Amino acid sequence: MLQRVKTAECYINNQLYSKINKGILIFLGIGEGDNESKCIKLAQRIPQLRIFDDEEGKMSYSLERVGGEIMVIPNFTLYGDLKSGLRPDFTKAGKKEIAESLYERFILELKYRGLKVEKGVFGARMLIKIENDGPVTFILEE
Repeated sequence: MLQRVKTAECYINNQLYSKINKGILIFLGIGEGDNESKCIKLAQRIPQLRIFDDEEGKMSYSLERVGGEIMVIPNFTLYGDLKSGLRPDFTKAGKKEIAESLYERFILELKYRGLKVEKGVFGARMLIKIENDGPVTFILEE
């Protein structure tokens, strides 16, 4: 899931860990079938998405065009299944070791593109403060 933001901040243990200004906040969920190829394709595509407003207020500009920043927050709860029962089922979430590796690979691919990338900490309890711009929120799967 990604959100166009004016600012985003990640706090861990009540301490500011990372912050971005205008850009994209990504809540990255890694599922059991995800792999490095999917992460690379997603990381290559996101900076090119035309989700920022041009002078006429139309979504015509990409993150690269507006010089935006990216924050990537690991979020296994995106794979929580609530179709039955009252407690989420996380069996479709990727295994920790693989998911953490793919999370880091995704971030590296974004950095290879010359983008300013901030992140959270895999497995940590985080407080995310968001100033959503729009609001503009998309679910994107590769």
